[in-house]
Amino acid sequence: MAEAISSPDNEKVKYLRSLRDPQGRQRARHFLVEGVRLLEEALDAGWRPDLILADEKALTRTPRGTALLGRLAQIGFWPASPRALRAAAETVTPQGVVAALPLPEPLAVDSDGQTALVVDGVADPGNLGTILRTAEAAGARPVLLAPGTTDAFAPKVVRAGMGAHFRLPLLTGDWDQIDAQLAGRTVWLAEAGEGRAYYEIDWRRPSALIVGGEANGPGREARDRADGKVTIPMQGPTESLNAAVAAAVILFEALRQRLLRTA
Repeated sequence: MAEAISSPDNEKVKYLRSLRDPQGRQRARHFLVEGVRLLEEALDAGWRPDLILADEKALTRTPRGTALLGRLAQIGFWPASPRALRAAAETVTPQGVVAALPLPEPLAVDSDGQTALVVDGVADPGNLGTILRTAEAAGARPVLLAPGTTDAFAPKVVRAGMGAHFRLPLLTGDWDQIDAQLAGRTVWLAEAGEGRAYYEIDWRRPSALIVGGEANGPGREARDRADGKVTIPMQGPTESLNAAVAAAVILFEALRQRLLRTA
């Protein structure tokens, strides 16, 4: 085993640190993953990191970390000091392991009747990560990220997604690329206080849901593509729900209908 990397100025540390920024991710075509759970999720989903720094002492403090270290030993990793890991990671405590994974290439998606999700202009990383986690849990396929949406592979989004990135078909593209994925679907635009109630729509048909940003909602390009509006009826004076919450309510109704169809 190589001597542990200890300097924050080590080239491997600086490379991982560059993946915090959108420009660095695009240049390298890799993104940053930190912590035991996310590395477990990535390996379980068949992803292979191209660079791993691991603090062996930190990982062997827990049975889970020890088990992960055994898996990493089969792949190959660079031992690193806590100081080096802190310099590479975005979090203050990276839990003993930091890695670079390749950005996925867009894939053709066979939705098999699943509801597509278009995310338009969501800026908050935590919200986007939660939306991706929800979409994965509710069986939404694919997830299409429209221009103006925050980078899905930013470290905070990856952490909030809690492994969804490794299982979801994701496409970040322009509207022409999104249109190709929406072909043949009825497109519903989530709108506060306008449109049909979400439980009145037949989500068993080929469908797509557009969820807009926190501040201004869906943009003009998104609105131009909508065949209709869907809303969540609410009691009381609340005007609207958080984008992630609204997506969860509607997508799980779509899942409920699909499960009833196959029961």
